[in-house]
Amino acid sequence: MSPLALVLGVVLLALVAGSVAGKILSRRTTTDEARATIENLNARTRSWWVMVVVFGAALLVGKGATTILFAGLSFMALREFWTLAPSRPGDHRALFASFFLVLPYHYWLLWTGWYGLFVILIPVYAFLALPALATLAGDVTDFLARSARTQWGLMLGVYMLSHAPALLMLETGSEPALLLLWLVVVCQLSDVAQYVFGKTLGRTRFSPNVSPSKTLEGLFGGGFSAALIGAALYGLTPFAPLEAFAMALAVVAAGFFGGFVLSAVKRDLGAKDWGYVIEGHGGVLDRVDSLIFAAPILFHLTRYWFTP
Repeated sequence: MSPLALVLGVVLLALVAGSVAGKILSRRTTTDEARATIENLNARTRSWWVMVVVFGAALLVGKGATTILFAGLSFMALREFWTLAPSRPGDHRALFASFFLVLPYHYWLLWTGWYGLFVILIPVYAFLALPALATLAGDVTDFLARSARTQWGLMLGVYMLSHAPALLMLETGSEPALLLLWLVVVCQLSDVAQYVFGKTLGRTRFSPNVSPSKTLEGLFGGGFSAALIGAALYGLTPFAPLEAFAMALAVVAAGFFGGFVLSAVKRDLGAKDWGYVIEGHGGVLDRVDSLIFAAPILFHLTRYWFTP
């Protein structure tokens, strides 16, 4: 059995254990508050089954399937962003280009491994082209804020998120798919562990105005636990154990602020969740917010320090 299939098998076993534990706890819970918490955890677990199966299948099929999967996630993330963000008719040219020109071409560059253009297409060429397109409509009302929203949506939903499958183009001497799996495992375990630590031990809120559910106890307890697991899984990476621990800490810290920053954006837009397509989680952006910040950090640290 390949290492990738073995790790995915372990993850599925963990989901089986979580599903069984959730059913037992739901039967033994007596208070309404505890019952609501357990039901939320069970809903998240049901969604995790779907996400793990789809993501695992894409990894097993190969780079092409994984790239297509993340291109679809980017499309959905960008759609969620613009469902909440206000726009005007003058933005339509730029939005059309974002969805149907920049996004597919960016992922085609990733598919073909054209790193030089992949890394500058959006932050340089799209950065210049999209506001230029918007000016053709002649609408100058709130132009600066509208242009900033266009850039933010594309950077978050497409450029930053695409650095996760971009790990597959790195030549580190180990199987690239395992490093992507390691990133996703560390990010998502950190999210889960922070949620559990926050619910059970959380007392000190990190910033109630931005995210009332995030606590210092959740951050440090969940983040440190995820970093330890990342170090234990160093065999999936080109890192030594201490290096894996340090990289996991970087991933955890970046992932935390990914969720934190996107929570601030949601509050500004007056929304609780980005969408409702994932039971117990909200939208795609709610689920990949930590990856959006963590993937570029891991990609560039790995490329700088661990590739020839």
